[in-house]
Amino acid sequence: MSRKLVIVLGPTAVGKTDYSIELAMKYGSPVISCDSRQIYKEMTIGTAVPSAAQLSAVRHYFIQTRSVEEYYTAGQYEIEALELIERLFGEGHETLVMTGGSMFYIDAVCNGLGHVPTADLSVRAGLQARLEREGIEPLKEELSRLDPEAYRSMDLSNTQRVFRAVEICLSTGKPYSSFKAGPDTSVRDFEIEKIGLTRPREVLYDRIDRRVMEMMEDGLENEVRSLSGFREKTALKTVGYKEIFDYL
Repeated sequence: MSRKLVIVLGPTAVGKTDYSIELAMKYGSPVISCDSRQIYKEMTIGTAVPSAAQLSAVRHYFIQTRSVEEYYTAGQYEIEALELIERLFGEGHETLVMTGGSMFYIDAVCNGLGHVPTADLSVRAGLQARLEREGIEPLKEELSRLDPEAYRSMDLSNTQRVFRAVEICLSTGKPYSSFKAGPDTSVRDFEIEKIGLTRPREVLYDRIDRRVMEMMEDGLENEVRSLSGFREKTALKTVGYKEIFDYL
């Protein structure tokens, strides 16, 4: 029996949700979300969580299953998603549908994230407290001292990756980059097919503009206000939320 994972990917507002539901209904599959923000239950409007009608059309996984108070990583997602995929194939599904715009999560499922060790929880707690108290800049400076190679090559605007790199350096006493010599080439025992959606730039920008206006009308400002106490959490370092925090 062939086993295939179909991954629907593409930019914000291109139409991934509707298309993935179409495919899921065609294959009799649930939809496995690989969106790194829709996984948080307190973030509904600003993450464009599927509507109640969309969620009821087919079963969805990894939608609003975590709290912003938790520190959740792509490595954890890789483990949990692969366990789910294996279980669903075991239940008789031949084709499964996954969708989302978080390329790091998609890469974790397709290729693995290498052999990065688990962080010391006490180190993580201390860093989280520092992040909430001081912001990300001191952690960037620390990364530049602990692992210059990672500092040079990393997207320093990605708070979660900077945080992760520093916590691994402090937990292991070794540079984070030393664990990232190459991707995990572990062979997945299922076929992977990626479907990339696209639209003309002007059409996509219009769809994004309309989505933002709808979010504001639906109460995005109030949603962000309700999360003010979690502003420094990694989950809230997200487009749509950080801009409104700055406005407030």
